[in-house]
Amino acid sequence: MKKILIVTLCISLFFTLDAQSQLNFKNLKNKVLKKKSGKKTTSGNTKSTNTGNAPLLSTLNFSNKGRAWYVSRNTGSGQLGTKERPAKDLGNIIHHLKPNDVIYIAEGTYLSKGKRGSDEINVPVKIYGGYDTSFTTRDPWDTHKTIFTGVNEYMKLTTPRLYIRTDQQREKNGQLSQGSEIIVDGIIFDNGPRNRYHKDKNLAIRRKASPKSKQNPSPESGGIVIVGSKFTNITVQNCVVMNTAPTEGAISVRVFKGGKGLIQNNFCINNTGYGIHARTGYMGSDEKLIPAFIIRYNTILFNWKHDAIASYGGNALAIDQNLTATIENNVFGFGHKGGVYNKGSKIVVNNNLFTGNSKYDYKEINSEMSVADILDESEKLDPNSQGNESALIKINVAERWANIYASRIELSRADVDAAVSVSNSGANQLRSMLGLNVQGSSVKMDAEVFLPLITIEEALPAGLMPWNGKGCSIPK
Repeated sequence: MKKILIVTLCISLFFTLDAQSQLNFKNLKNKVLKKKSGKKTTSGNTKSTNTGNAPLLSTLNFSNKGRAWYVSRNTGSGQLGTKERPAKDLGNIIHHLKPNDVIYIAEGTYLSKGKRGSDEINVPVKIYGGYDTSFTTRDPWDTHKTIFTGVNEYMKLTTPRLYIRTDQQREKNGQLSQGSEIIVDGIIFDNGPRNRYHKDKNLAIRRKASPKSKQNPSPESGGIVIVGSKFTNITVQNCVVMNTAPTEGAISVRVFKGGKGLIQNNFCINNTGYGIHARTGYMGSDEKLIPAFIIRYNTILFNWKHDAIASYGGNALAIDQNLTATIENNVFGFGHKGGVYNKGSKIVVNNNLFTGNSKYDYKEINSEMSVADILDESEKLDPNSQGNESALIKINVAERWANIYASRIELSRADVDAAVSVSNSGANQLRSMLGLNVQGSSVKMDAEVFLPLITIEEALPAGLMPWNGKGCSIPK
């Protein structure tokens, strides 16, 4: 009876007040009812969570508590995924994963389930590699390497080695899930064993399959590709990506409305397309909701065009339109096109090293610039940007691979050289930075050279130490 009387009184008063008073009274009524019921009024089953970067709005599905999983190639068996009984491969437990699960992966070489060479996860998770088999110590770039690779066998997968996509997940009421956080930390991605090479000489990749020899094409995909949801934060750090042949990014991160991207202390070497690709999934104009990236302390070297005569690819870093990015303390080197390709976003660029890029250090839509001209000519660069430089540096890669790289023949090389407006990019400078004789090489190649295989042992020394505080270093 009391409830009926209260509701009747509320309705009577509601229709006798002006509009503003009605709104105030409605808010008061909601507070009273919420206090009476003890329940929290929410919109779309959402609640606020803190992911470390910023408070995010997570729907019920993405608010799952999550559990810890353990994976060990050398000691794992079954699908329990506990510390005492770890799984053998991430691919074996993907169908068990729930939002916000945390996966710890021990040292070893992982080929995925059935040696398919690709893992796809459709919920937000955190993945940490580089542990010993007891999961007590961690050293992802040295004694406890966690290596994600595959094999080149006909009809195996050619999709990204690790593909995390959450933007299609839905709540029980049909609305898209949102919020939470995705982290990939401490994995080495090596597509060398997945690639098909001309005459099996490891000198030039082939992008078409060979049914006759039962060989797959070289995967035209990155090592890490992440597509988040609205209000999802994404972090990629302490990873190595090498020998991948994508059209876009070896590391590709797409952040949606209200989300943030952190890409730090990664080493990308010997990839086609872009070493790192910062992408947006938001087309709105609200500055508070535009995806915001921080890209810092990465080393990105030897970025090849899509193919020998392609006019695209070959940049260390590509930035989509409709996002913001702070780009600091990176090394952008030896791009067949250039260092940073900004497709039209507002960015801050501080204390980066550009070296050995073939045509430009910085490209803004269609304008190409050297590092010395960026502050004068850029229209998108924050005017307070500072400390960017070009320098002649030594790249600590194996002499075998350095000789192969230095001996490659670029099509229309004369035209390329004529268009060079950046420093430290000529043939002799290249040989010097690779530690080779600057007078030329007597090495004769009996096949074309395009994305020649570099081994982990040959590549890693170039990423272990930064140059004057710029670039990646051994994860701590």
